[in-house]
Amino acid sequence: MARQPLVARRAEELLDASVVATSPVAGGDIATATRLRLSSGQTALMKTLPHAPEGFFEAEAAGLRWLAEVDGGVPLPDVLAAASDCVILGWVEQSAKTPVEAAVTFGQQLATTHRAGADDWGRDHDGFIGRLPLPNKTAGSWPEFYAVRRLLPYLKLGRDRGAVTDDEAAAVEAVVGRLTELLPDEPPARLHGDLWNGNCLWGQDLAIHVIDPAAYGGHREVDLAMLHLFGLTHLPRVMAAYDEAHPLADGWEDRLGIHQLFPLLVHACMFGGGYGARAGAIAARYA
Repeated sequence: MARQPLVARRAEELLDASVVATSPVAGGDIATATRLRLSSGQTALMKTLPHAPEGFFEAEAAGLRWLAEVDGGVPLPDVLAAASDCVILGWVEQSAKTPVEAAVTFGQQLATTHRAGADDWGRDHDGFIGRLPLPNKTAGSWPEFYAVRRLLPYLKLGRDRGAVTDDEAAAVEAVVGRLTELLPDEPPARLHGDLWNGNCLWGQDLAIHVIDPAAYGGHREVDLAMLHLFGLTHLPRVMAAYDEAHPLADGWEDRLGIHQLFPLLVHACMFGGGYGARAGAIAARYA
């Protein structure tokens, strides 16, 4: 690895340790990722973003720390430093292997994280989902929170950006009117909040590590719906282990589409494409 002076110097300021070498890491959609080799022999990941929104990296670090409070929960990278312009995390060495045993263990660990719970719906501070602001002010119930903090803000933004048509919006709005009858009553779970397969890293230690959270207190079916929306290797084994450790309410598979509306609307806002149409089609099944 070579050494990028500006990146290395900033990391050294935050870590109070010498950076021996740096190298770029491919794959980040938002931030620039750099691998650091420290004089201690430790390897770290530094994420930077010029003109990052206020609190952007601090929110990621706070989410990782909050999830890491759970003994026996999902594995997470250590937060080594966080500032307004970057975050530095412990390196997760990935593997091409995707053993069934790791999937089963992950299902159990995810159940443990969810079961740890949250004080209320949302968080005591707002966050981010991708580059978009994520409002987290609490509400009196999950259907209310899901409607006013998750669906309606991104539905409006999607329409404003031309990514959601009037008919698609009407279908989603019809579901919003039925959320109280459609969703089971459960206490707030401790959610990762952006649990798609790209944020699940199969490690050399034969464990699945999760990264890039948009963490908050919410209905646990949100995390599960996102896993099903974008897929995960051995997902049926993950779900079987999860359900055995923390049984799901009857009909959870039939409700997956309701909680997939949120990530689909977020993707419509960020990427356009067919995500708005897909949200409208799923919503029409419940309206």
